[in-house]
Amino acid sequence: MSTGLVDKVNAALATVNDPEIKRPITDLGMVDSVEVDGAGIAKVHVLLTVAGCPLKDTINRDVTAAVGQVPGITGVDLSLGVMTAEQRAGLKDVLSGGQAQREIPFAQPGNLTKVFAIASGKGGVGKSSVTVNLALAMAGQGLKVGIVDADIYGHSVPAMLGVADSRPTQVEDLIMPVPTASGVSVISIGMLKPRRDQVVAWRGPMLDRALVQMLADVYWGDLDVLLLDLPPGTGDVAISLGQHLPGAEVVVVTTPQEAAAEVAERAGTMASMMHQRVVGVVENMSYLPCPHCTPEGKEHRLEVFGAGGGERVAQTLSSRFGYDVPVLGQIPLDISLREGGDAGKPIVEADPTAPAARVLHQVASTLSGRGRGLAGMQLGLTPAARF
Repeated sequence: MSTGLVDKVNAALATVNDPEIKRPITDLGMVDSVEVDGAGIAKVHVLLTVAGCPLKDTINRDVTAAVGQVPGITGVDLSLGVMTAEQRAGLKDVLSGGQAQREIPFAQPGNLTKVFAIASGKGGVGKSSVTVNLALAMAGQGLKVGIVDADIYGHSVPAMLGVADSRPTQVEDLIMPVPTASGVSVISIGMLKPRRDQVVAWRGPMLDRALVQMLADVYWGDLDVLLLDLPPGTGDVAISLGQHLPGAEVVVVTTPQEAAAEVAERAGTMASMMHQRVVGVVENMSYLPCPHCTPEGKEHRLEVFGAGGGERVAQTLSSRFGYDVPVLGQIPLDISLREGGDAGKPIVEADPTAPAARVLHQVASTLSGRGRGLAGMQLGLTPAARF
C-alpha cells in the first residue's frame, strides 16, 4: 500500500461535503478507513450519521467521483457503515462547538447572517411564494440561504420547494435542515410531524417552543441569509420572533386592494413594536399584463385587485416610523408563479425570464445588497470601569 496514494485519497475526500451538514466528511469523522492495494484500488469505508440516511446515494456518488480522479487510482471500492452512538455524540460536539446548552446562533452578538422575516397582515397574499422565490434567487447569486417555515398552521414551503415528503436527519439532539436541489436548506414543522396530513393544534407556549426549536435545535451552519416565512397577522409567532430575533429585518407582503393594505400596515407596525426594522414592502398580484398588447406597444395593465396598496403601506409605515420604507417590487399576476409553486419548481428557476421572476430577482438583489457586516449591530460589549 502506497502511503503517498493514501494521503492523496484523503485529500480528495476532504473536498467532499456532507450534503446535509455542508462540511467536509473528513472533518466530521465520517471517513472510517482508507486503503489502497497494489493494483491501485482504493478501499474506502465511510460512516453515515444515521441508518437509512436519505442522501447516502449523494455521498456514494461524490466520494466515488472525488477518489476516482486521484492520479494512480484505478478503481474505488466504497462501503458505507453507520456511526455508533459514541461517534454521533462526538459529531454533535463538533457541530455545537462543545456547548452543552443550545442557543439561537442568529441572535448572538457578531453573527453575520442577514435575517429577513417575510410578514403579511392577512393570508392569501402570496407571502410563502415570495419567500421561496426570494430564497432561490439569492441562492442563485451564490449565497448560502436557509428558510424557516414559521407558518406553523399553514406550512406550505416544503411543497413549494419539492421536498414535502422529506424528513430531516437527526444527530443526537441536533436536527439537520433538509437540503434542496437549488442549495437552499429548509426546516418546517410539517417535516417534524409523523404524518403529512396531521393537523397542528397548538397555542402560545407550544408555538414559541416550535419557533425556538427550528432556530436553535437545527444545525444551520454558516448562512449568508435566513428567511422566515411568518404566519399572517400579528399573533404569537410574530411576538416570539421579536423576542428571540430582535435584529431580524421585516419585509411586508401585500396585495393592491384597500383591505389587504390596511392589515399589512398592522403587520409592519407590530414589527416596529418589537424593535425590528421594516426594510420594504412587496406588492404581489399587482396587475395582469394585458394578453392582447404586443411587445412593441405600450403595455396595458389590468388592475384586477385595484392599485396603490403597496405604495400606501410604504408611505404609511415611512411616516409612522420616521425612516424610508420603500416599495421593493410589484409582482404581476403570472400563471407560471402559481404553477411553479404547485409543482415544487419555483418560477425564478423554472421560468426566470417571466415578468414575475424578473421582479423577484430584482427584490432579492436589493435585499442581498444590504450587506453582511457588523455596522449597526449590538456587539454585546460592556464598558470597563474606570479607576
